[in-house]
Amino acid sequence: MSEGHSSKAVLIAGPTASGKSALALELALATGGVVINADSMQVYRDLRIITARPTAADEARVAHRLYGHVDAAVNFSAGAWVSDAAKALDEARAQGRLPIFIGGTGLYFKALTAGLSVVPPIPAEVREDVRARLERNGVEALHVELARRDPAAAERLNLRDRTRIARALEVIEATGRSLLDWHREGQPPLLPKDSFRAVFLAPERDELYARIDARFGAMLGAGALREVERLAARHLDPLLPAMKAHGVPALIRHLRGELSVEEAASIGRADTRHYAKRQFTWFRHQLPEFEWVKPEEARGWLAAVANAADPG
Repeated sequence: MSEGHSSKAVLIAGPTASGKSALALELALATGGVVINADSMQVYRDLRIITARPTAADEARVAHRLYGHVDAAVNFSAGAWVSDAAKALDEARAQGRLPIFIGGTGLYFKALTAGLSVVPPIPAEVREDVRARLERNGVEALHVELARRDPAAAERLNLRDRTRIARALEVIEATGRSLLDWHREGQPPLLPKDSFRAVFLAPERDELYARIDARFGAMLGAGALREVERLAARHLDPLLPAMKAHGVPALIRHLRGELSVEEAASIGRADTRHYAKRQFTWFRHQLPEFEWVKPEEARGWLAAVANAADPG
């Protein structure tokens, strides 16, 4: 691919199990591009199977970046991902290769195309104190405290959203400013308008849910339970993102003897289907610049992109 095309990027999004990885791999093979992960769970090295990361064989076929490069003990943020993504983007451009961002995390794509707020790092002692209060007093008590100290942020949050309530309280305690204030002072986007092509794979719901159910079974057959067992043995904070990956909490409950493996799998499948539904809604409302394409039409879209990236 010529240097003249290296400033362009391709964004491939869609719900879980929609066929994104196969499309990205095919495009990378056709163009000599580099696949850059934009999925918040596939960054964790502990979760290759349960998050359906690309296989080692696929990673050997084309360059992959930002997969499995973060330890599960890390509370990896969108801001940290943007920093890593900027380096991967610069590397791809320096090599004259097509950057192909692929994933299902809407906030990552929003950060790429619209920018992201920059919140200073929260001291560990503040985070630990807020989480201890959350466990001791419950989410309702924390929301009452947040409403007193940052009413605007509290008003926007679901009363049972433990993670976001804790986050908003951490920010006001550590910085003395509302999370909403930080959101208004954001970084510029890595990919300005007209510097990328973006597609959202949108399968029929029934077909997608069947694929989700089948894939969860395939994950179990490939060793997902052993993977989760190794993760559980680390005794990490259950509020860490990696500990909340779809299927992980239910399989940990199975390992504790609280659920049968069938019950745990049923919960994992249901959680994943609910997440896929939220992905449809989020991308429709937050990222209207994405072109919605049915998976069976994706090859035509891919061919057009590959031709546009061909200097000949």
